[in-house]
Amino acid sequence: MQKAECTAEFGSRVDKIWDIMTDNANYAWRSDISNIVVRDGGNAFTEYTKKGYATEFTVTLKIPHERYEFDMKNDAMSGHFTAVFSKVNGRTKVTLIEEVEAVGVVKKMFAGMYLKKHQKAYISDLRKALGEV
Repeated sequence: MQKAECTAEFGSRVDKIWDIMTDNANYAWRSDISNIVVRDGGNAFTEYTKKGYATEFTVTLKIPHERYEFDMKNDAMSGHFTAVFSKVNGRTKVTLIEEVEAVGVVKKMFAGMYLKKHQKAYISDLRKALGEV
């Protein structure tokens, strides 16, 4: 199992960040996604990368402005994502934690690096969406 954790602080209110991160129907701010299909009242969704690669997600926990979790699975991996929201010195702190089990020896070797790269891009996209560039 590979694990990656990333923490970022934002000047925006937690409710604004929460709304952007949990509204999967509005994904235009994400530079890596071409489409998201939402199902089951928002409790499940499929993300498609710019190259058309699909990943299935099932929301497992949603505590508004505090914690957002889901399971994820595609042909290359399965795992769990957690976002933890907190206040630090008047700013909003977001911690992203991803744990995945990659399929195949080569994918297992590079899963940790991929997760860190993905988290960095996600935070960068989120900053742009919030106007905090």
